Amino acid sequence: MTITWNEDDRLRVRTRLVELVSAFPGVQVDDSHGHTGFLSRGKRFAWLLTDHHGDGRLALAVKAPPGEQEALVADNTRYFVPAYLGPRGWVGVNLDEKSAPDWTEIAALLEQAWRMSATKRAIAEYDHPTP
Repeated sequence: MTITWNEDDRLRVRTRLVELVSAFPGVQVDDSHGHTGFLSRGKRFAWLLTDHHGDGRLALAVKAPPGEQEALVADNTRYFVPAYLGPRGWVGVNLDEKSAPDWTEIAALLEQAWRMSATKRAIAEYDHPTP
């Protein structure tokens, strides 16, 4: 696959994803092996993948509930079944500009994935913030 993004694109996308997940209590951001992981309670709920195993993609792999993957990958311009995590129901989201990512939907996918991994206390804190 041909790479349609550059390092500036990767940094811009990473910054945007970090901004989105920073709203969720207890999230850690972990950079390793050229990728960025997003964790709750030490469990990954999303990955920013850059040219994962030479696939050429700038993409987000995000944890999803049963049925979500099948519904989304019908739009194969934006979504795909990610290697390794796909059999567990995760969804891949293309983040290069050519794929025209829907950042509102990406934010919703990240929140959904975070809720699947977060504690009840963290979810309550997010849903009912104290002034």
